[in-house]
Amino acid sequence: MGFKYKWKHGSVPSRDKAARSKYLLEEGQFNNKKDQNLAEQEARKYLGVPVRIPDDDRSILGYSQDW
Repeated sequence: MGFKYKWKHGSVPSRDKAARSKYLLEEGQFNNKKDQNLAEQEARKYLGVPVRIPDDDRSILGYSQDW
């Protein structure tokens, strides 16, 4: 079974690379960010890698405040 979107760099990434990459699909094929995010989630499911969550872009380390 094929996937209906164009992969970034023209080929299906390995599972390791897909798990580390923020985007798996070519951005130019989408009309808006919402459509792109939905397609990215489907691509991750297709490859069997974890779906990104909104907190993935946030640091896991806290920050200090200068008092």
